[in-house]
Amino acid sequence: MDFESFFKGELDGLHQEGRYRVFADLERQSGQFPKATRYNSAGEKQDVTVWCSNDYLGMGQHPKVTEAMKLAIDQCGAGAGGTRNISGTNHYHVLLERELADLHGKESALLFTSGYVSNWAALGTLCYSKCERVIFKHNSLTDLEAKLQAADPRAPKIIAFESVYSMDGDIAPIKEICDLADKYGAMTYLDEVHAVGMYGARGGGIAEREGLMHRLTVIEGTLGKAFGVMGGYIAASTALCDFIRSFASGFIFTTALPPALAAGAVASIRHLKESQVERFAHQERVRRLRNLLDKNGIPHLNNPSHIVPVIVGDASKCKWISDLLLDNCGVYVQPINYPTVPKKTERLRITPTPLHSDADLDHLVGALHQLWSRCALARAVA
Repeated sequence: MDFESFFKGELDGLHQEGRYRVFADLERQSGQFPKATRYNSAGEKQDVTVWCSNDYLGMGQHPKVTEAMKLAIDQCGAGAGGTRNISGTNHYHVLLERELADLHGKESALLFTSGYVSNWAALGTLCYSKCERVIFKHNSLTDLEAKLQAADPRAPKIIAFESVYSMDGDIAPIKEICDLADKYGAMTYLDEVHAVGMYGARGGGIAEREGLMHRLTVIEGTLGKAFGVMGGYIAASTALCDFIRSFASGFIFTTALPPALAAGAVASIRHLKESQVERFAHQERVRRLRNLLDKNGIPHLNNPSHIVPVIVGDASKCKWISDLLLDNCGVYVQPINYPTVPKKTERLRITPTPLHSDADLDHLVGALHQLWSRCALARAVA
C-alpha cells in the first residue's frame, strides 16, 4: 500500500471541505493578556488580541501564579524527576491535591498531566475498559432513565457527564441526574473542566454553585483553563482515588507534573477561592459582548454560560472569516468545524475574559459586522 498517498489524500479532503486546521503561531505577552504576537508563515510579526483562549480569567499571567512558579523552579528545578511512584512526588503535588480535595468538599484528589488524561485514566480504570457503554441523548433525563431502566439492575453503573459543555455552552441538569443515579444505584462522574474556577463561591464549579458537590461520586477538573496552568485531576473519596492511583496505567507510568506547574496551580486555586473579582468582571464582559452581538444582528447561541458560540453554519466561510479577522483585524478566534461540532453548525467559539477592554469588544464586533455583510450571512432578528 502507498501509505504516503493515503495520508495526502485524506489531508486533501480536509482542504476541500474547508476543515484543514492551521495552528496560529503565537507568543503570549506576559502581563498583557489577552494580547499576543503572531508569527505568520513568512516569519513576520503581528500584534493580535486572542478571543478563543481557555485561560478564561487570565490567571496564566496573574502575578501570584507566575511568582509561585518562579519560586518553585528556584527551589526544585525544572522537572519532577520521575513518575509519582518513583521519586516524582514533590511536596507541591501533595499541597495541590489537598487544595483540590478542599475545593470540591471531597476526602481526596489525584493529579494527572491533563484533563483528557484524567478522564481516560479514571473512567477507563473504574469501568475496566471493557464494560458496556451506553450513550444517552444530550441532557435528556427521559432517555437517561429509559437506559437505566433497561440495564441489568445487578450491574454496577456510572453516569458520566459534563457541567458546562464546551461548544454550545449549555449546562447539564446535575440535580436531576443525581436523582436518577440514586434511584438506580449508579455512581456519578461530573466533568467540570469548563466550570472550575468560573462558578461557585470559591470556584468549585457548577456543582458548588448549586450545592450539589456532596452528591457526586467523582468530580473531574482541569488546571489548564480557568486556573491558567496545566494538568487534570479527580476529586472523590479516599478509597476511590487510591484505587485509581494504584491501578490506572495512565497515572502509574506517566512522569509527574513539574513542581513549578503544581505550585502555580496551588497559587491560582487559593486566590480564586478567596477572590470574586475575576468572576464578577468576567460575567460582566460576557453580558456586554452578547449585547453588542445582538445589536449588530450577529447570531450566537443564547446559553447560560461564559462560552459565546457565533454561528456561521458553513465550514469554508467560517475559516475564511477567521482568516480575515486574524490577517486584517488582528483578531484571533479559531474556527470550530466538524467533527468537533455537527456539519452546518460551524462557528467561531468566542471566550471573553475580564481583561478584554471595551475597545477590544467594540473592535471585535465591528469586524464581525463588516464580514457578515461581505459573506452575505443571515442576521439574527432582535
